Amino acid sequence: MTNAVRFPAEWESQSAILIAWPTADTDWAPRLAEVEDTYIKLVAAITRFQPALVIVGDDDVEAYAEARLRSNRIDMARVHFVTAHYDDTWLRDSGPITLRDGERFTLLDFRFTGWGGKFEASADDRLVRELDSQRLFAHAIRDEIPFALEGGAIETDGAGTLLTTWECLRLRHPDASREELTAKLSGWLHQDRVLWLDHGQLEGDDTDAHIDTLARFAPDDAIVFQACDDASDSHYAGLKAMADEIAALRTRDGKPYRLFPLPWAQPILDTDGDGQQRRLAASYANFLIVNGAVLMPSYGDVADARAAEVLAQAFPGREIVQVDCRSIIWQNGSLHCLTMQLPEGLLAA
Repeated sequence: MTNAVRFPAEWESQSAILIAWPTADTDWAPRLAEVEDTYIKLVAAITRFQPALVIVGDDDVEAYAEARLRSNRIDMARVHFVTAHYDDTWLRDSGPITLRDGERFTLLDFRFTGWGGKFEASADDRLVRELDSQRLFAHAIRDEIPFALEGGAIETDGAGTLLTTWECLRLRHPDASREELTAKLSGWLHQDRVLWLDHGQLEGDDTDAHIDTLARFAPDDAIVFQACDDASDSHYAGLKAMADEIAALRTRDGKPYRLFPLPWAQPILDTDGDGQQRRLAASYANFLIVNGAVLMPSYGDVADARAAEVLAQAFPGREIVQVDCRSIIWQNGSLHCLTMQLPEGLLAA
Protein backbone atom coordinates (compact mmCIF):
# COMPACT_ATOMS: atom_id res chain seq x y z
CA MET A 1 0.00 0.00 0.00
CA THR A 2 1.10 3.54 -0.70
CA ASN A 3 -1.39 5.26 1.62
CA ALA A 4 0.04 6.71 4.82
CA VAL A 5 -3.18 5.85 6.66
CA ARG A 6 -3.24 2.20 7.73
CA PHE A 7 -5.62 -0.26 9.33
CA PRO A 8 -3.14 -2.09 11.60
CA ALA A 9 -3.07 -5.86 11.90
CA GLU A 10 -4.06 -7.18 15.29
CA TRP A 11 -0.58 -8.62 15.91
CA GLU A 12 1.01 -5.15 15.81
CA SER A 13 1.93 -3.55 19.15
CA GLN A 14 -1.01 -2.60 21.34
CA SER A 15 -1.55 -0.12 24.17
CA ALA A 16 -4.43 -2.02 25.80
CA ILE A 17 -7.39 -4.33 25.35
CA LEU A 18 -10.83 -2.77 25.78
CA ILE A 19 -13.58 -4.79 27.51
CA ALA A 20 -16.87 -4.02 29.27
CA TRP A 21 -17.76 -5.55 32.64
CA PRO A 22 -20.84 -7.85 32.62
CA THR A 23 -23.71 -6.81 34.90
CA ALA A 24 -27.28 -7.78 35.74
CA ASP A 25 -28.41 -5.15 33.22
CA THR A 26 -26.90 -7.13 30.33
CA ASP A 27 -27.88 -10.41 28.70
CA TRP A 28 -25.43 -12.17 31.02
CA ALA A 29 -27.84 -11.76 33.97
CA PRO A 30 -29.16 -15.37 34.16
CA ARG A 31 -25.62 -16.78 34.56
CA LEU A 32 -23.80 -13.74 35.84
CA ALA A 33 -21.63 -15.40 38.50
CA GLU A 34 -20.25 -17.94 36.04
CA VAL A 35 -19.62 -15.27 33.42
CA GLU A 36 -17.88 -12.99 35.93
CA ASP A 37 -15.48 -15.82 36.74
CA THR A 38 -14.62 -16.08 33.04
CA TYR A 39 -14.09 -12.33 32.81
CA ILE A 40 -11.70 -12.48 35.75
CA LYS A 41 -9.69 -15.17 33.96
CA LEU A 42 -9.72 -13.07 30.79
CA VAL A 43 -8.49 -9.94 32.59
CA ALA A 44 -5.84 -12.03 34.34
CA ALA A 45 -4.62 -13.33 30.99
CA ILE A 46 -4.62 -9.88 29.35
CA THR A 47 -2.78 -8.15 32.19
CA ARG A 48 0.05 -10.66 32.08
CA PHE A 49 1.03 -8.96 28.83
CA GLN A 50 -0.47 -5.45 28.74
CA PRO A 51 -3.10 -3.16 30.27
CA ALA A 52 -6.84 -3.81 30.23
CA LEU A 53 -9.20 -0.85 29.87
CA VAL A 54 -12.44 -1.92 31.55
CA ILE A 55 -15.69 -0.07 30.84
CA VAL A 56 -18.15 0.06 33.74
CA GLY A 57 -21.62 1.54 33.92
CA ASP A 58 -21.21 3.49 37.16
CA ASP A 59 -19.13 3.85 40.32
CA ASP A 60 -20.83 0.91 42.03
CA VAL A 61 -19.98 -1.44 39.17
CA GLU A 62 -16.40 -0.18 39.20
CA ALA A 63 -16.05 -0.78 42.95
CA TYR A 64 -17.48 -4.28 42.61
CA ALA A 65 -15.34 -5.19 39.59
CA GLU A 66 -12.21 -3.85 41.27
CA ALA A 67 -12.91 -5.89 44.41
CA ARG A 68 -13.45 -9.07 42.38
CA LEU A 69 -10.26 -8.53 40.42
CA ARG A 70 -8.17 -7.66 43.48
CA SER A 71 -9.41 -10.73 45.34
CA ASN A 72 -8.13 -12.83 42.45
CA ARG A 73 -4.68 -11.23 42.61
CA ILE A 74 -4.93 -9.44 39.29
CA ASP A 75 -2.15 -6.93 38.59
CA MET A 76 -4.27 -3.83 39.22
CA ALA A 77 -1.50 -1.54 37.98
CA ARG A 78 -2.51 -2.80 34.53
CA VAL A 79 -6.28 -2.38 35.01
CA HIS A 80 -7.86 0.99 34.21
CA PHE A 81 -11.58 1.75 34.53
CA VAL A 82 -13.68 4.10 32.44
CA THR A 83 -17.37 4.85 32.92
CA ALA A 84 -19.71 4.68 29.93
CA HIS A 85 -23.16 3.38 29.00
CA TYR A 86 -23.52 0.08 27.14
CA ASP A 87 -26.32 -2.34 26.28
CA ASP A 88 -24.07 -5.38 26.24
CA THR A 89 -20.41 -6.32 26.27
CA TRP A 90 -19.54 -7.37 22.70
CA LEU A 91 -16.96 -4.63 22.15
CA ARG A 92 -15.53 -6.15 18.99
CA ASP A 93 -18.68 -4.91 17.28
CA SER A 94 -19.48 -1.70 19.18
CA GLY A 95 -15.97 -0.46 19.98
CA PRO A 96 -13.73 1.76 17.84
CA ILE A 97 -12.10 0.48 14.66
CA THR A 98 -8.80 2.34 14.67
CA LEU A 99 -6.73 3.56 11.74
CA ARG A 100 -3.29 5.03 12.22
CA ASP A 101 -1.28 7.60 10.30
CA GLY A 102 2.14 7.64 11.94
CA GLU A 103 1.47 8.85 15.47
CA ARG A 104 -2.06 10.07 14.70
CA PHE A 105 -5.23 7.98 14.81
CA THR A 106 -8.76 7.93 13.44
CA LEU A 107 -11.52 6.19 15.38
CA LEU A 108 -14.00 4.89 12.82
CA ASP A 109 -17.43 5.09 14.43
CA PHE A 110 -19.67 2.93 12.24
CA ARG A 111 -23.35 2.38 13.03
CA PHE A 112 -23.99 -0.53 15.36
CA THR A 113 -27.51 -1.89 14.87
CA GLY A 114 -27.47 -4.92 17.16
CA TRP A 115 -26.48 -7.26 14.33
CA GLY A 116 -29.15 -6.12 11.94
CA GLY A 117 -31.76 -5.14 14.53
CA LYS A 118 -31.78 -8.42 16.46
CA PHE A 119 -31.16 -6.69 19.82
CA GLU A 120 -31.44 -3.27 21.43
CA ALA A 121 -28.25 -1.36 20.69
CA SER A 122 -28.84 2.37 21.12
CA ALA A 123 -26.31 2.76 23.95
CA ASP A 124 -23.78 0.56 22.16
CA ASP A 125 -24.19 2.69 19.04
CA ARG A 126 -23.15 5.77 21.07
CA LEU A 127 -20.23 4.07 22.82
CA VAL A 128 -17.36 5.28 20.64
CA ARG A 129 -18.64 8.86 20.84
CA GLU A 130 -18.93 8.64 24.62
CA LEU A 131 -15.45 7.20 25.05
CA ASP A 132 -13.95 9.80 22.74
CA SER A 133 -15.66 12.61 24.66
CA GLN A 134 -13.71 11.58 27.78
CA ARG A 135 -10.38 12.30 26.09
CA LEU A 136 -9.14 8.77 26.54
CA PHE A 137 -7.37 8.77 23.22
CA ALA A 138 -4.25 10.70 22.26
CA HIS A 139 -3.82 12.37 18.86
CA ALA A 140 -7.11 10.88 17.65
CA ILE A 141 -10.16 12.11 15.80
CA ARG A 142 -13.50 10.34 15.57
CA ASP A 143 -15.04 9.79 12.15
CA GLU A 144 -18.75 9.00 12.39
CA ILE A 145 -19.83 6.87 9.43
CA PRO A 146 -23.58 6.28 8.76
CA PHE A 147 -23.06 2.69 7.67
CA ALA A 148 -23.65 -0.49 9.66
CA LEU A 149 -20.42 -2.42 10.16
CA GLU A 150 -19.20 -4.58 13.04
CA GLY A 151 -15.55 -5.09 13.88
CA GLY A 152 -16.01 -8.86 13.97
CA ALA A 153 -17.09 -8.78 10.33
CA ILE A 154 -13.72 -7.64 9.01
CA GLU A 155 -10.15 -8.90 9.22
CA THR A 156 -7.02 -7.15 7.92
CA ASP A 157 -3.44 -8.22 7.33
CA GLY A 158 -2.22 -4.69 8.10
CA ALA A 159 -0.88 -4.35 4.56
CA GLY A 160 -4.02 -3.39 2.66
CA THR A 161 -5.92 -6.67 2.32
CA LEU A 162 -9.31 -7.12 3.98
CA LEU A 163 -11.05 -10.47 4.52
CA THR A 164 -14.81 -10.62 5.09
CA THR A 165 -17.93 -12.68 4.41
CA TRP A 166 -20.61 -11.94 1.87
CA GLU A 167 -23.38 -13.36 4.07
CA CYS A 168 -22.95 -10.76 6.81
CA LEU A 169 -22.50 -7.69 4.60
CA ARG A 170 -25.30 -8.83 2.27
CA LEU A 171 -27.76 -9.03 5.15
CA ARG A 172 -26.72 -5.67 6.62
CA HIS A 173 -26.97 -3.93 3.23
CA PRO A 174 -29.33 -5.93 1.00
CA ASP A 175 -29.58 -3.19 -1.64
CA ALA A 176 -25.83 -2.90 -2.20
CA SER A 177 -23.87 -4.92 -4.74
CA ARG A 178 -20.60 -6.63 -3.92
CA GLU A 179 -18.80 -4.06 -6.05
CA GLU A 180 -20.41 -1.20 -4.12
CA LEU A 181 -19.55 -2.75 -0.77
CA THR A 182 -15.99 -3.44 -1.89
CA ALA A 183 -15.56 0.21 -2.83
CA LYS A 184 -17.02 1.47 0.46
CA LEU A 185 -14.94 -0.84 2.64
CA SER A 186 -11.79 -0.10 0.66
CA GLY A 187 -12.29 3.63 1.02
CA TRP A 188 -13.21 3.85 4.69
CA LEU A 189 -10.69 1.23 5.86
CA HIS A 190 -7.89 2.26 3.46
CA GLN A 191 -7.61 -1.19 1.91
CA ASP A 192 -6.72 -1.88 -1.69
CA ARG A 193 -7.96 -5.49 -1.75
CA VAL A 194 -11.14 -7.03 -0.34
CA LEU A 195 -11.33 -10.84 -0.28
CA TRP A 196 -14.84 -12.27 0.10
CA LEU A 197 -15.83 -15.68 1.47
CA ASP A 198 -19.19 -17.03 0.31
CA HIS A 199 -19.32 -20.12 2.53
CA GLY A 200 -19.06 -20.94 6.21
CA GLN A 201 -21.37 -20.24 9.13
CA LEU A 202 -21.62 -21.76 12.59
CA GLU A 203 -24.78 -22.86 14.36
CA GLY A 204 -25.32 -20.72 17.43
CA ASP A 205 -23.75 -17.67 15.77
CA ASP A 206 -26.24 -14.80 15.50
CA THR A 207 -23.79 -12.42 13.78
CA ASP A 208 -24.63 -13.79 10.32
CA ALA A 209 -21.19 -15.35 9.74
CA HIS A 210 -18.71 -12.88 11.16
CA ILE A 211 -15.28 -13.55 9.76
CA ASP A 212 -13.72 -13.69 13.25
CA THR A 213 -15.54 -16.94 13.96
CA LEU A 214 -14.29 -18.47 10.71
CA ALA A 215 -10.94 -17.26 9.35
CA ARG A 216 -8.18 -14.93 10.56
CA PHE A 217 -5.01 -13.52 9.10
CA ALA A 218 -1.66 -14.37 10.69
CA PRO A 219 1.77 -12.87 9.95
CA ASP A 220 3.71 -13.63 6.79
CA ASP A 221 0.79 -14.28 4.45
CA ALA A 222 -0.97 -16.89 6.57
CA ILE A 223 -4.65 -17.62 7.26
CA VAL A 224 -5.87 -19.56 10.29
CA PHE A 225 -9.34 -20.97 9.81
CA GLN A 226 -11.92 -23.16 11.50
CA ALA A 227 -12.06 -26.54 9.80
CA CYS A 228 -14.39 -29.50 10.27
CA ASP A 229 -13.16 -33.04 9.64
CA ASP A 230 -16.33 -34.83 10.80
CA ALA A 231 -18.30 -35.76 7.68
CA SER A 232 -21.36 -36.54 9.81
CA ASP A 233 -21.46 -33.03 11.29
CA SER A 234 -23.96 -30.49 9.93
CA HIS A 235 -21.11 -28.00 9.44
CA TYR A 236 -18.98 -30.27 7.30
CA ALA A 237 -20.15 -29.23 3.83
CA GLY A 238 -20.15 -25.49 4.53
CA LEU A 239 -16.74 -25.43 6.21
CA LYS A 240 -15.26 -27.69 3.53
CA ALA A 241 -16.51 -25.25 0.87
CA MET A 242 -15.01 -22.38 2.89
CA ALA A 243 -11.69 -24.21 3.18
CA ASP A 244 -11.64 -24.65 -0.60
CA GLU A 245 -12.34 -20.92 -1.05
CA ILE A 246 -9.50 -20.01 1.29
CA ALA A 247 -7.12 -22.37 -0.51
CA ALA A 248 -7.96 -20.57 -3.78
CA LEU A 249 -7.16 -17.11 -2.38
CA ARG A 250 -3.89 -15.51 -3.42
CA THR A 251 -1.55 -13.08 -1.72
CA ARG A 252 -0.64 -9.74 -3.20
CA ASP A 253 2.26 -11.53 -4.92
CA GLY A 254 -0.05 -14.09 -6.49
CA LYS A 255 0.98 -16.94 -4.20
CA PRO A 256 -1.25 -19.22 -2.11
CA TYR A 257 -1.58 -18.28 1.53
CA ARG A 258 0.06 -20.45 4.16
CA LEU A 259 -2.90 -22.26 5.71
CA PHE A 260 -3.45 -23.35 9.30
CA PRO A 261 -6.69 -25.32 9.74
CA LEU A 262 -7.99 -25.45 13.31
CA PRO A 263 -9.43 -28.70 14.72
CA TRP A 264 -13.13 -29.22 15.32
CA ALA A 265 -14.56 -29.41 18.83
CA GLN A 266 -17.34 -31.85 19.63
CA PRO A 267 -20.85 -30.32 19.76
CA ILE A 268 -21.62 -28.25 22.86
CA LEU A 269 -25.34 -28.01 23.56
CA ASP A 270 -27.30 -25.67 25.79
CA THR A 271 -30.81 -26.12 27.14
CA ASP A 272 -33.06 -23.06 27.20
CA GLY A 273 -35.88 -22.29 29.60
CA ASP A 274 -38.34 -24.31 27.52
CA GLY A 275 -36.18 -27.40 27.65
CA GLN A 276 -35.12 -27.02 24.03
CA GLN A 277 -31.53 -27.76 23.14
CA ARG A 278 -29.46 -25.62 20.82
CA ARG A 279 -25.91 -25.93 19.61
CA LEU A 280 -23.33 -23.33 20.61
CA ALA A 281 -20.67 -21.88 18.33
CA ALA A 282 -17.44 -23.32 19.74
CA SER A 283 -14.96 -21.79 17.30
CA TYR A 284 -11.22 -21.79 17.90
CA ALA A 285 -10.87 -19.03 15.29
CA ASN A 286 -12.23 -16.48 17.80
CA PHE A 287 -8.83 -16.03 19.43
CA LEU A 288 -7.43 -12.72 20.70
CA ILE A 289 -3.92 -11.52 19.90
CA VAL A 290 -2.13 -9.49 22.58
CA ASN A 291 1.47 -8.34 22.97
CA GLY A 292 3.57 -11.49 23.06
CA ALA A 293 0.69 -13.97 23.24
CA VAL A 294 -2.46 -15.37 21.69
CA LEU A 295 -5.40 -15.91 24.03
CA MET A 296 -7.24 -18.97 22.75
CA PRO A 297 -10.82 -19.94 23.59
CA SER A 298 -10.93 -23.44 25.06
CA TYR A 299 -13.99 -25.60 25.55
CA GLY A 300 -12.94 -28.53 27.70
CA ASP A 301 -12.57 -30.61 24.55
CA VAL A 302 -9.81 -32.97 23.47
CA ALA A 303 -9.28 -30.68 20.47
CA ASP A 304 -8.18 -27.80 22.73
CA ALA A 305 -4.58 -29.02 22.85
CA ARG A 306 -4.36 -29.46 19.09
CA ALA A 307 -5.83 -25.99 18.52
CA ALA A 308 -3.12 -24.54 20.76
CA GLU A 309 -0.48 -26.35 18.69
CA VAL A 310 -1.88 -24.91 15.44
CA LEU A 311 -1.90 -21.37 16.84
CA ALA A 312 1.68 -21.78 18.09
CA GLN A 313 2.70 -22.69 14.55
CA ALA A 314 0.82 -19.74 13.04
CA PHE A 315 2.15 -17.25 15.62
CA PRO A 316 5.71 -18.38 16.38
CA GLY A 317 7.31 -16.71 19.38
CA ARG A 318 3.99 -15.97 21.08
CA GLU A 319 2.73 -17.77 24.14
CA ILE A 320 -0.60 -19.54 23.65
CA VAL A 321 -2.86 -18.99 26.68
CA GLN A 322 -6.09 -20.95 26.92
CA VAL A 323 -9.17 -19.27 28.44
CA ASP A 324 -12.20 -21.46 29.11
CA CYS A 325 -15.08 -19.93 27.12
CA ARG A 326 -17.91 -22.39 27.70
CA SER A 327 -19.80 -19.77 29.72
CA ILE A 328 -19.29 -17.16 27.00
CA ILE A 329 -20.49 -19.09 23.97
CA TRP A 330 -23.85 -19.45 25.72
CA GLN A 331 -24.41 -15.89 24.44
CA ASN A 332 -23.13 -16.78 20.96
CA GLY A 333 -19.63 -15.29 21.02
CA SER A 334 -16.17 -15.88 22.42
CA LEU A 335 -12.90 -14.09 23.30
CA HIS A 336 -12.42 -11.98 20.20
CA CYS A 337 -16.06 -10.92 20.21
CA LEU A 338 -15.76 -9.56 23.76
CA THR A 339 -12.68 -7.45 23.18
CA MET A 340 -11.18 -4.70 21.05
CA GLN A 341 -7.46 -4.01 20.81
CA LEU A 342 -6.21 -0.42 20.99
CA PRO A 343 -3.04 0.21 18.95
CA GLU A 344 0.14 1.31 20.67
CA GLY A 345 0.16 5.05 21.25
CA LEU A 346 -3.62 5.48 21.10
CA LEU A 347 -4.33 5.82 24.82
CA ALA A 348 -3.68 9.16 26.44
CA ALA A 349 -1.18 9.09 29.31
